[in-house]
Amino acid sequence: MPLAVSAHQPPAPEGFGPFECDAILDMAVLQGDVATALDGKTGARDKRGALVSVLKAALADGQARLEALYREHPRDARDFTAANSWLTDRVVISALDAVQTQMHPNPNPSDGERIATLAVGGYGRAEMAPQSDIDLLFLVPWKVTGWVEQVIESTLYVLWDLKLKVGHASRTVDECLRLGRGDITIRTALLEHRFLHGNAALAQTLRARLWSELFAKTHADFVEAKLAERDARLSKIGNQRYLLEPNVKEGKGGLRDLQTLYWIAKYIHEVDQARELVALGFFRPEEYEAFREAETFLWAVRCHMHHIAGRPVEQLTFDIQVGVAERMGYTDHGGRRGVEHFMQEYFRNATRVGELTRIFLTELEARHVKREPLLRNFLNRRKKMRHSLRVVQNRLDIEDEAEFLSDPLNMLRIFEEALVTGYLMHPNAMRLVAANLHLIDAKLRAEPEARKIFMRLMLKHGNPERALRRMNELGALAAFIPEFEPIVAMMQFNVYHHYTVDEHTIQCVSTLAQIEREELVEELPIASRILREGVNRRVLYVGLLLHDIGKGRPDDHAVLGAQIARRVAPALGLKRAEAETVEWLVRYHLLMSDTAQKRDISDPRTVRDFAKLVKTRERLDLLTVLTVCDIRGVGPGTWNNWKAQLLRQLYRETAGALENGLEDLNRENRSDEAKRALRTALADWPAADRRTELGRHYAPYWQGLPTATHAVFADLLRDVTPATIRLDLHPEPDRDATRACFVLSDHPGIFARFAGALALVGANIVDARTYTTKDGYATAAFWIQDADGHPFEESRLPRLRKMIERTFAGEVVASEALEDRDKVKKRERAFRVPTSISFDNEGSEIYTIIEVDTRDRAGLLFDLARTLADSNISIASAVIATYGVQVVDTFYVKDMFGLKLHAKSKQETLERKLRAAIKAGADRSVA
Repeated sequence: MPLAVSAHQPPAPEGFGPFECDAILDMAVLQGDVATALDGKTGARDKRGALVSVLKAALADGQARLEALYREHPRDARDFTAANSWLTDRVVISALDAVQTQMHPNPNPSDGERIATLAVGGYGRAEMAPQSDIDLLFLVPWKVTGWVEQVIESTLYVLWDLKLKVGHASRTVDECLRLGRGDITIRTALLEHRFLHGNAALAQTLRARLWSELFAKTHADFVEAKLAERDARLSKIGNQRYLLEPNVKEGKGGLRDLQTLYWIAKYIHEVDQARELVALGFFRPEEYEAFREAETFLWAVRCHMHHIAGRPVEQLTFDIQVGVAERMGYTDHGGRRGVEHFMQEYFRNATRVGELTRIFLTELEARHVKREPLLRNFLNRRKKMRHSLRVVQNRLDIEDEAEFLSDPLNMLRIFEEALVTGYLMHPNAMRLVAANLHLIDAKLRAEPEARKIFMRLMLKHGNPERALRRMNELGALAAFIPEFEPIVAMMQFNVYHHYTVDEHTIQCVSTLAQIEREELVEELPIASRILREGVNRRVLYVGLLLHDIGKGRPDDHAVLGAQIARRVAPALGLKRAEAETVEWLVRYHLLMSDTAQKRDISDPRTVRDFAKLVKTRERLDLLTVLTVCDIRGVGPGTWNNWKAQLLRQLYRETAGALENGLEDLNRENRSDEAKRALRTALADWPAADRRTELGRHYAPYWQGLPTATHAVFADLLRDVTPATIRLDLHPEPDRDATRACFVLSDHPGIFARFAGALALVGANIVDARTYTTKDGYATAAFWIQDADGHPFEESRLPRLRKMIERTFAGEVVASEALEDRDKVKKRERAFRVPTSISFDNEGSEIYTIIEVDTRDRAGLLFDLARTLADSNISIASAVIATYGVQVVDTFYVKDMFGLKLHAKSKQETLERKLRAAIKAGADRSVA
């Protein structure tokens, strides 16, 4: 006999868009299967087991069908979440029916036993992602009776046995009201209740009393509490919309922001759907469409994330981004990966959510529901504003829309007025600007006054990032500089960059303004001095604004960016010479950081070549400031003392060469100066010992190391014997690194052994120099950092020393020990880092420079060094630059005869061996 369908439940719909109910779950079949399974069962345990078995199969089959349909319609998230809620309803209601009619039958329940089951929270909204929790409220008229307790307990056990994540509460109507008054979370859950099963009249009583006795009397309190909750949430998770691994649910511009707006509107106006906000005057029709599109997109992303992970993940990590992009149909094109196109759309939707939030909250303020913020600039508030503007609710609004729009220059003036007065823009004004971007056309862009206004925004008011960010969010920046539009919300799929390209650009401008305000003098003394002494600020700001404008296309972004800058700089009113300098800055904006981080700047040839490209002190100053801002704008923690000291050294030496002539950069001068400095440092040594030390090294040793390190090696070499291994470890906080100096008898492959020993203790090598003395000893200096990019703590140095000693004693074989340590993290496996290997015989007078650009991993440097050693290649120095999962290892080498690697055949053979070593290590790292 089939199980009877309860009369106390809502009717089931026929389907949700492409998700037809019958294609997901056949209720008639399920009812028959449940009845058959329970037929003849007597004990409660047996009945529960039989019921769970049937419901589990039905749920798994329904979820599989639903996911398959979703794969066919990957953007129909609104229908999917409703269908998923419907499927969950059918299982929950079937469990409730079976428990009440078969497991604990009660043909004549008393008034106190007429229970109602309600869905609350997200389940109450009928919006369920695949792995969402199920929150249930068991509503009873008075206290819980013994029968009701049995029903609730058995129902929960069934649902738990189905592996559903169930949150639950058993309360009377009075208890709901009392607890809701004191707890905003409970109140919010009650706000979204939905009747599922049982006593519908009791559920209706709860609804009526909630609105009449609780919600209607506490509008302002609820709004303030939800907004405070939002502020606390964003502060905790990172109050930044453009983090590259955003939290889709809780992050800024995420689903929770949209839900907060809906909660507030429902609480105040008892709306059931967001579209009702249009009739209530909160949104215009086009704004509601933006609300709906953003919400649908974010739900689509979240549902795919749950399916891919198989659990309720909310952080859109790099590894999941690729899978979501593929499911939603994004493909590689235009020189960018599908995942980058996907994330650009994600960030543009997040920006729309921010705009909608501002509009909604301002409308609340206008209706005095949200308490108005404390007034600032009280006197200025009443001051007559220019350009048809006025101050409303402590924000800059438009007095007369028609008059404002009659002069297109006002589309730019409003941003300057906001900076001058310190007011934020009123969302009504933002609405108007965003709706009339067509006024910022070619005619306006050609007007001299428009150019002047824009340049004043950047140069005059000391807070350019605020204006640029608001212009960017409203589309005005891309309207005024159309070439900027492609990089808006553009994501770069790598671990190195923390922000989208447009946000990175604005962060760079913000850093420049901070330097000008002398807020970073201690951290950035040279850049601060350059700006204090004076540079062409027009060139610097425009160059920084345009430095990454060529990104996202197949061509070299610096070359393409320079071509764009050639058009844009004159259009912004720069003179011909200024525009040419901007073009040069954009073309070579990576030159200084690449030279400092990827080359041995102690080699005179490096500085000489760099100086030849820079040509003038003016360009050097401009490029230095731009480089500092560019690195700091990448994200928190990217700038450190190591990079700072490299850039400062390159700047000082290049400035000296440009002032004194390039001939000042020669090896003899450097060697003589280094020897004089060490002679002074060893003043207390016997003259004979001092002469021995000064005479035992070749020229490269003197120019490659600072005097402090020469002094350390002098101590290590004093009275050394062939059987001795000497080691000195010393943290150098001013470089954010620990210096490791070694002395021992020279032998082939010694660099690889050092690299292996240091890799075993988790050390990241950032710079390394190896030299051989005239009497056959190897002197090696490595600068290393811990996993966080800092010097090793003093407490860790003994273990570091012990591991190095064990490795050189043969107790630990690095190649074997490292096999289990260089695994690639799961979240980083989706990154594509093609391997590039180049040979340069011009960048150094006495060495061949081998540059290996590939994916980073723990044992990479050891594998490369061992391959070079096996090929009879001697490594004099290595410079390591890391960019997230990408690393550039640069080796200065000679062959076994002390010569450069000129033969093309030798280079090709060596490249094949290096690539083979990289591939073998890469295969191990993902095994």
